[in-house]
Amino acid sequence: MTRSSSRQSRFQADGAWVATANAAFSFALGAASVALPLQAIAVGYGPVAVGLLAAISAVSQMTSRMVLGSVMRRVSDWVIIAVACWVLATSCVLVVISSHVAVFVAAQLLQGVARAYFWTGSQTHVVRGDGSSIAALASVNLIGNLGLLAGPVVAGLLIGDDARVALLASAVVAVLALFPTFRLDRLPPFKRIPNRRPGRMWARPGVWEACYAGVTAGAWRGLLGSYVAIALVQAGHGSLTVGVLVATANASAILGAWLVRHVDQDAGALRVMRLSTPVTGASMAVMGWVAGSSVLSGAALAVSGVAAGALQTLGPALASDAVHQEERGEAIAATGVWRAASLFVAPLVTAGLVAVVPIGAAMMVTGALMAAPFGRWVKPSS
Repeated sequence: MTRSSSRQSRFQADGAWVATANAAFSFALGAASVALPLQAIAVGYGPVAVGLLAAISAVSQMTSRMVLGSVMRRVSDWVIIAVACWVLATSCVLVVISSHVAVFVAAQLLQGVARAYFWTGSQTHVVRGDGSSIAALASVNLIGNLGLLAGPVVAGLLIGDDARVALLASAVVAVLALFPTFRLDRLPPFKRIPNRRPGRMWARPGVWEACYAGVTAGAWRGLLGSYVAIALVQAGHGSLTVGVLVATANASAILGAWLVRHVDQDAGALRVMRLSTPVTGASMAVMGWVAGSSVLSGAALAVSGVAAGALQTLGPALASDAVHQEERGEAIAATGVWRAASLFVAPLVTAGLVAVVPIGAAMMVTGALMAAPFGRWVKPSS
């Protein structure tokens, strides 16, 4: 076997291990994201408390991503992925053991850390290969999204009268994700580069556009997990219809993330991102306007999902390709910070609007803000 064929074989094997770890972790995370709030309700915490716990997890994810750039200059990305698996398993086991409020807070904090570490670590690992960053991230996102869809379904089947069963299953699967993680290529930590460009990483050309893509994609995900369902219910749709429409949006996001895998990594990726940003926001605004029609709202959600899925893949790819190869981890972490911040802020903005206008109008305003093409015209100083 020649050296090139041996290298290609090792690269393919590493990709298979990444995919396996991604499938297991995302499945466990999807199941835990359903089981943990249900367990909180079961032990007596109200909806407001559950909402605050979810916010704690979002803040934890955001702050964890802020320090990952420096962390990845000290430890390898496979170690970060392994830590994420342990942390997710621990968060699930804690809630099974105790129902004290401090334990629930700790579990949500740990879940935020696990999300940040795993997604940043796995995305960074795959873009360090020889192939296309976009194609590699498209595969990671496809498998991750499928796991996030399957996990809640299985959790619903396992919960029955006790959400702790699903939490234990999530912990077991998260631990199992360690086995493929230990088979990943032992890529070295990122090195500090001499004559590093001064200024903030997120403000660099290419990285800034990618961060704004993360803002739009995060806002879309935040609204989908909060006010979209409420808007549809208030428009008169039954729970089954609402579930189908939300599932349509999620499936469309998976499709969008996969469709862009062959987009040109330079000008093509930037053009698609600049188109997908206003399409995502405008489609969500339209959804608020036509929420009373299942067909029209479903079409709007499907279009927004395809565009948001494209942003989810293209943003980190563009950021990693816009910087020195030893800065790729930091660039991907920067896009994740902005996405996590938007995931947290968008529902809060909509909540403030709902206090003064109908929810459909609030969705229209939030969607319009998401559609604002700041990624094209606003250039921060570095």
